[in-house]
Amino acid sequence: MDYFFDEEQLEIKEIARKVAEEKIKPVREKYDEEGIFPWDIVEVFAQTDLFAVLIPEEYGGISGKVVDLCIVTEELSRVCGGISLSLGATGLGLYPILLSGSEAQKEKYLPLIADGKKLAAFALTEANAGSDAGAIETTATKDGDYYVLNGTKQWITNGGEADIYTVFAMTDKTKGARGASCFIVEKETAGFSFGKKENKMGIRASATSELIFEDCRIHKDNLIGKEGMGFLIGMKTFDKSRPMVAAQAIGIAQGAFEEAVKYTKERHQFGKPVSSFQAVQFMLADMATQIEAARSLVFATAKMIDSRNKKFSKESAMCKYFASDVAMKVTTDAVQLLGGYGYMKEYPVEKMMRDAKITQIYEGTNQIQRSIVASNLLRE
Repeated sequence: MDYFFDEEQLEIKEIARKVAEEKIKPVREKYDEEGIFPWDIVEVFAQTDLFAVLIPEEYGGISGKVVDLCIVTEELSRVCGGISLSLGATGLGLYPILLSGSEAQKEKYLPLIADGKKLAAFALTEANAGSDAGAIETTATKDGDYYVLNGTKQWITNGGEADIYTVFAMTDKTKGARGASCFIVEKETAGFSFGKKENKMGIRASATSELIFEDCRIHKDNLIGKEGMGFLIGMKTFDKSRPMVAAQAIGIAQGAFEEAVKYTKERHQFGKPVSSFQAVQFMLADMATQIEAARSLVFATAKMIDSRNKKFSKESAMCKYFASDVAMKVTTDAVQLLGGYGYMKEYPVEKMMRDAKITQIYEGTNQIQRSIVASNLLRE
């Protein structure tokens, strides 16, 4: 379908696809197998200005539009959902600064991210606080011109690799979610260290690590917005970032679909290609239709976010859960169509199936997304 991308967006799409095919595809299997963070590919992203897509022009970038981020994310994820996440997670990490940061914070950090000199990460989740953000146990205690952070964050994407972290901590536990605040913490800050690096089922080329804060002192200038605004900042961030996760899911699904089409045309059984059998054709038709439906919802939502100053929590949640459910269905069907070969690591669809699963879980599980959609519908 034609999504009416302008000339610049088509150029971004072409660059991202070229990077994916020429730079990512040859190394995706090795990085997945060994769980290596793709610093050499990150450098390519910087050289080709793909990080600049995350940032508006006034802060050294070239876009800042959600549509453009979704274009890049889909193209990169079509080849490897894990490697693409070094860029996508940086977008998630910088959004609190872009949406709620001071002008000084934006001018200090955003140009560094646009140039690809610094990666970012978003640190909300803890062992006992995932969807329930009000259960955060990490604290930030005011001490003169500083805040002292203590606590641990879990499952942080880009953890240990990023230089800039947007961290959520409680400044007033008595207020529940309204007592949470958001801070910028730089990697080399005293009292800030990294714990366990997770050994994951999928997106293995993406670093997922524990963050540890032990009397970590950060200046009050690193507070994003005001005290108690953390929950609001986090939700505003998710509303804007969830289409990116949906685009990741679409990319993974598209990649698996293309592998399935190629295989079924080449594989012969009973004297003819597998693709000639109606049962297979119906599966391929359903896969293509589901992907296109998800893509339509994602880019419609992304365009709405870019063009309107209104609430879009419902639509953002819709596209995230719909696209990720499609990704899981399509990749599972791709493995089925490849049969025994699909189950082997020799072929990429088993990796795509593993990578797809996380899109139903992070940035809010799909059950939480449905709750968000329902609550908005009932409120309306």
